[in-house]
Amino acid sequence: MAKAQQIGIIGVPGSWGSIRCSFHSLIALLVAILLAGAVYFSRDSAGLLSEDRTTLRKLRDDDSLSQCNLFSGKWVFDNKSYPLYKEKECTFMSDQLACQKFGRTDLSYQQWRWQPHHCDLPRFNATALLERLRHKRLVFVGDSLNRGQWVSMVCLVETAIPPKLKSMHTNGSLITFKATLRLLVDPMKEYNASIEFYWAPLLVESNSDDPVVHRLPDRIVRAQSIEKHAKYWTDADILVFNSYLWWRRSNMKVLWGSFEESDGVIKEVEMLRSYEMAIKTWSDWLEFHINRSKTQLFFTSMSPTHERGEEWGESRDQNCYNETEQILKEGYWGNGSDPRMMRIVEAAIDELKTRGLNVQMINITQLTEYRKEGHPSIYRKQWDPLTEEQIAKPTSYADCIHWCLPGVPDVWNELLYAYILHYY
Repeated sequence: MAKAQQIGIIGVPGSWGSIRCSFHSLIALLVAILLAGAVYFSRDSAGLLSEDRTTLRKLRDDDSLSQCNLFSGKWVFDNKSYPLYKEKECTFMSDQLACQKFGRTDLSYQQWRWQPHHCDLPRFNATALLERLRHKRLVFVGDSLNRGQWVSMVCLVETAIPPKLKSMHTNGSLITFKATLRLLVDPMKEYNASIEFYWAPLLVESNSDDPVVHRLPDRIVRAQSIEKHAKYWTDADILVFNSYLWWRRSNMKVLWGSFEESDGVIKEVEMLRSYEMAIKTWSDWLEFHINRSKTQLFFTSMSPTHERGEEWGESRDQNCYNETEQILKEGYWGNGSDPRMMRIVEAAIDELKTRGLNVQMINITQLTEYRKEGHPSIYRKQWDPLTEEQIAKPTSYADCIHWCLPGVPDVWNELLYAYILHYY
């Protein structure tokens, strides 16, 4: 606004033309403010837009989230709404999951939306989640699949945070992403939200607990010892656990005693039995240490692998390498997923409910079984130089365990998001 107009509008003598121009400018400014306010106040206190509130209201009505099976549905191609973020724009993307960066050109794996049969998932809203996490800790605990889900969550929310107000810090097995965004409507407030990952692939104490040097073929667990890890989760507000692939062997060595002492007893125990022992140790710890009025608990089910093409009608030597399409057979279940292990976790969760502690299973297994094309395959950072034999046969080093980002783990987090917003 010109100086003469400023003088006229506050009553200091000036030309009528200046006053009239100033008046019109003021009206235009007020209209702009009202329009901005209408957009802002169309959001609720959690930062949700009206259409998001409608979806969540449907989920909440008559406890419909528990009545509608979010995990039963189909994948719908959606190249307008997805991906939810761009790989190159995620500051903290992992080279293990950045498939586009490492040469993948078919990017359709990024553009699939999960559609439950009888309800809708609320659209992921980073601001709404950060509001829920204000002054709170969301901690993912488990193996590299859970770490991938954590990276996905960081990518989903970090675009809503200015660069100077987000940080990443590593302390041994614990990696912490911190969001300290000051709100424009109240500069004195900050999110002060932490989204963390804690490396504990077997949940209980083991000889694989080093977050860097842990690829041990001869794995040993202290199936009745969890406090070494659990002390880092005790005051978390939301805990998301997983533990599966590191158990996949016929027997597991179990230690009664300490890794520091030489008088311990080590016995080989059938895998399912040792897994059951570890899950009981985990559930007992939750029962006696979790603050029921504060902490929300989740367990993410098995993440399927796609290492045997013969299971979906291709040759024995084929795996996820060069796959660009999903498995279309409804109910497909590969040998990479062990339902017996899933039942052990479900039984432990049911038992905890009888003791007044609720743990929600995020059942990703069936919906993820279809996504054989979503793995990194050969499009990832190779930690060791490839041999001539590997280069000649790409299927030999294709990663058919982890998942490209953006991609499948984003949907796992959309499911988690729906539960966090529903129950909080």
